[in-house]
Amino acid sequence: MYDMIISWLALPLGYIMQFTHALVSDYGLAISLFTLITKIIILPVGIWVHKNSIKIVKIQPAINRLKAKYYGDAERIGEEQSKMYKEQKYNPFASLIPLAIQIVLLLGVVAVIYHPFSYIFKTPDTVINDINTTAATVMDINLESNSVEIDAMYAIKNYPEAFAEIAKTEEGALAIKNAQEFDLDFFGFDLSATPSQTVSSNWIYVLAPIIAGLSSWFLCFIQNKINVLQAEQGKGNKWGTMAFSVGLSLYLGFFVPAGIALYWVVSNIIAVLQLLLLNALISPKKYVDYEELEASREELAAIEALDGDKKKGLFKRDENAKRERADYKRFFSIANKHLVIYSEKSGFYKYFENIINELLKNTTLVIHYVTNDPKDAIFEKAEKNDRIKAYYIGPKKIITFMMKMDADIVLMTTPDLEKYYIKRSYVRKDIEYIYTFHGPTSTTMCVREGAYDHFDTIFCVGPHQVDELRATEQVYNLPEKTLVPVGFGVIDNLCKMYAEMEKVEHEKKQILLAPSWQEDNILEYCLDELMEGLLHKGNKVILRPHPEYIKRFPAKMDAIVKKYEGCDGDDFIIEMDFSSNRTIWESDLLITDWSGIAYEFSYATKKPSMFINTPMKVLNPNYEKIPFVPTEISWKDQVGISIDTDKLSTVPDVVAELLSNPKKYEKQIDEALHRNIFNVGSSGLAGAKYIYGQIVKRQQEAKKK
Repeated sequence: MYDMIISWLALPLGYIMQFTHALVSDYGLAISLFTLITKIIILPVGIWVHKNSIKIVKIQPAINRLKAKYYGDAERIGEEQSKMYKEQKYNPFASLIPLAIQIVLLLGVVAVIYHPFSYIFKTPDTVINDINTTAATVMDINLESNSVEIDAMYAIKNYPEAFAEIAKTEEGALAIKNAQEFDLDFFGFDLSATPSQTVSSNWIYVLAPIIAGLSSWFLCFIQNKINVLQAEQGKGNKWGTMAFSVGLSLYLGFFVPAGIALYWVVSNIIAVLQLLLLNALISPKKYVDYEELEASREELAAIEALDGDKKKGLFKRDENAKRERADYKRFFSIANKHLVIYSEKSGFYKYFENIINELLKNTTLVIHYVTNDPKDAIFEKAEKNDRIKAYYIGPKKIITFMMKMDADIVLMTTPDLEKYYIKRSYVRKDIEYIYTFHGPTSTTMCVREGAYDHFDTIFCVGPHQVDELRATEQVYNLPEKTLVPVGFGVIDNLCKMYAEMEKVEHEKKQILLAPSWQEDNILEYCLDELMEGLLHKGNKVILRPHPEYIKRFPAKMDAIVKKYEGCDGDDFIIEMDFSSNRTIWESDLLITDWSGIAYEFSYATKKPSMFINTPMKVLNPNYEKIPFVPTEISWKDQVGISIDTDKLSTVPDVVAELLSNPKKYEKQIDEALHRNIFNVGSSGLAGAKYIYGQIVKRQQEAKKK
């Protein structure tokens, strides 16, 4: 069956080869012209594949965002992607067609070159058998070899008298004449020679596989650069395709006649020229938005980066994966979940703590707490209280987990809902999503634009957030959210902790320098100038860098430690042990740049803070569209004094002023606390009352139905 298919394929190709050889009377040029004609014949397929490739790259931004939206849900991604392909009339298998045609043509060409009597000269089978048998009597020819007809041509050229009997018939004479006149050389190369058989006697034929391999490398290189589809593939696909193509070329060039290697080289060169022509006539740049493509690629990469630390041990990853699967199954096996809390890591529990405590104390509600952190402290709390159900779902799995969410209320402190990897549920459209803040500051400047747009309810820390969010709704024509005056549990707890803490009187006033880790923080922008105004002024200075700064920039931190090691002593220390926060609350003055720790410190202790106005951290470049001054700027003078970086020479005087009148600042800060923060001391109760009220309301509405 295989021989029959090859025969059918080789027959028309033989006519083309016969035509080209008759036209140019040179075997090498005939093969080259033959290759060009076959490329022209299949050019319409090449044009169709080129247009098809443009289609997929054109919609690639939408596909990337689809993969980001439903990351981890292969079934949903497949369904949505298939719909997109149908809408665009894209054929995902089209790119394989040129390769399939090339391989099919190659098989036909191999048959034509190996069997010139059969397909080029169109000699009858009986005459071919007689020629082959006669050739075997005068030369050492294997009649079962693929190259038997080529060897017979050499026998005719070298021993013409042996074929005199065959030449007596018209068909035999024509076959012998064709063989004698058919020149197999091309610039001194015998195109019928097989390098693997001739390398020992003539090494020059090793050039055939080398040139074939180089031509394939060149084609792949050009395709990877300018082919609309291959240029967008990953390095693995590009290198894999190149390795396969070059490997196949080396094999063909070494184990088949040199004429086939010539066909392959010419085919690759024509393919490059065809690609350049198609790119000029049907330019991908007219159809593909490459800026949008790059933006979508970055969004998908951000999701994929959530895979976590690849350097962790395999056993540990497997252990967490097993635990994650069990928790995933357990969560969705529970029906009628009223409240789900989602937390990114263990340290975020403090933002929910007071609300949870009030719900546990005053209701019978079961709390389902989902965390990305396998070491979250919530698991210990869940062991002690059966009304807390804790689940570990990793950063990747959380994407599909949240999309399949089934609960009445989801409380979270992760902004950018629907903007990035965390999406609203497509299972239940009536879930109420509630956002609670990380800090008491502005909703405009230090978060991405639209960070809260897709929440139903916001637990506001103070009046400033209500004003800003309402103004944002008007400016951007957004639906009105439910804004609940809740307050900030972290500050409530800090105030309580400090009130109960044993106070320590210092012989020297203690100044805590606690910069943020953002770009252009105090450590990088003005540390030396600031230290000139702080050291050796009769106070004790503690430099406490942000843990994230130490983690991200260890070399910079080491340089700072080394630079100030001579100053280390009773008047100055660098504190990098974060196991205790006691030095924060025992300090008499805190100095920072844009860190929110200043408000936690001042509101809890009623002691002043000093702000160094390094360049602002702005995540939302359009924050000025909202007609309110961000609290990161407006609150500074309510809890202390801010200094521009060109006025650092005034630091000693400002420090002296802030430390000299603690009563003045105590009253001023307390007034600011109660003016700026809702429900001081009872924020947890306010949040719990709203949540429980909403659940009861849903239950009553369900009964009416």
